[in-house]
Amino acid sequence: MRLIERWLIKIIMIQVILLLLVQLVFHKWNILPELQQITQYEGVANNSFTELLETFSKK
Repeated sequence: MRLIERWLIKIIMIQVILLLLVQLVFHKWNILPELQQITQYEGVANNSFTELLETFSKK
């Protein structure tokens, strides 16, 4: 059982490291500019937190 737990911990650590590296590559180094256009088109890149606060304060 300890062997399986060690393997799972190693796999999880590798996944976290790879996730961070891929996020860095995609967002900071702009490898795929099409991906940035898609996020702007879908509206997930803009921060509309102030509009949300204005909506709540008007109630």
